[in-house]
Amino acid sequence: MDPTTYGNISPNTAGYLCPVLLEHATPFLVSEQFVDGKPLEKNKTDIINFGRYNPLDFTPNYVVEGVTPAGKKPTRETITAQLRQVGDWLGLTDVVKDLHTDNVLQEMITLCGEQSGAMLETIRLGTMKGGTSAFFANGVERAAVNTVISRDHVTRVVRFLSRQHARRITKRVKSGAEFNSESVEPAYVCLCHTDCVGDVRKLDGFVSVKDYGGGFIYPTEIGACDDVRFVASPLLSPWPDAGGDAGLMLSTTGVKADVYPYIFLGQHAFGSVVFKGPNAVTPKVLNPGVPREGDPMGQRGSVAWITYVANVFLNQSWAARLEAGVKA
Repeated sequence: MDPTTYGNISPNTAGYLCPVLLEHATPFLVSEQFVDGKPLEKNKTDIINFGRYNPLDFTPNYVVEGVTPAGKKPTRETITAQLRQVGDWLGLTDVVKDLHTDNVLQEMITLCGEQSGAMLETIRLGTMKGGTSAFFANGVERAAVNTVISRDHVTRVVRFLSRQHARRITKRVKSGAEFNSESVEPAYVCLCHTDCVGDVRKLDGFVSVKDYGGGFIYPTEIGACDDVRFVASPLLSPWPDAGGDAGLMLSTTGVKADVYPYIFLGQHAFGSVVFKGPNAVTPKVLNPGVPREGDPMGQRGSVAWITYVANVFLNQSWAARLEAGVKA
């Protein structure tokens, strides 16, 4: 067994730990449902390619009797993203392993799963926050924002997405360790911070999930307004003190308003390596008790995880960011 792959645990043990780690990561991966996802492949380059066909020209093409018109050729665009490695580890001593009453390895894998999910989601949301299609609740720049979201703001963003021919999301990446997708009712999706939930519920025309009357509900979904389904995550952090005078808005220092991003997504707007599949993550465990270089008495061990990430906009016009304050 190659000790550099899993440490001093067997591949069978590693195969058991991977799904456990992914299971505890999944609740944090809210945005992963709405991306064009690719599972990590082994023995590939550090560049990953996302491909899509460009829409055909729909200028009216009148046909003359007996004359075959010139045909069109489909064009495919490739968007590349750089794979980057992320991970972390926890230390473990022989005393803890020998004397602690809890299943320490299980607890550490759980902690690593939660950490990995939160870390990967923070990275992905950070990229989403950098989109070029931006709207502001008031003013024309972030430094002026000190107003909450309204239905008029939602309508403006939906109008923009519709004019760009952004399709409503009809499929989502399923939760769980395996890479699968499922169909959902067509709608744009808006990701927002959990601080925004109160303001979203006050939107004119808002429909709560409890009033849907059936159908699929996304995990952490709040409700819908104007063909947009709102889904909340505590990891979609605001820009502290980045707006106008705080007034009645939430503020880190009480002087300027914190500015919250609302990220609207259409189908095929964003691509990511998803945290799913057999190659998603590599657990590395060194059990204490085994003498090794630098630790001749085998007093120390560790539990670690490592994976790769890549996130990229596939079409900036099929996503939009609304920046708003949140009522204190």
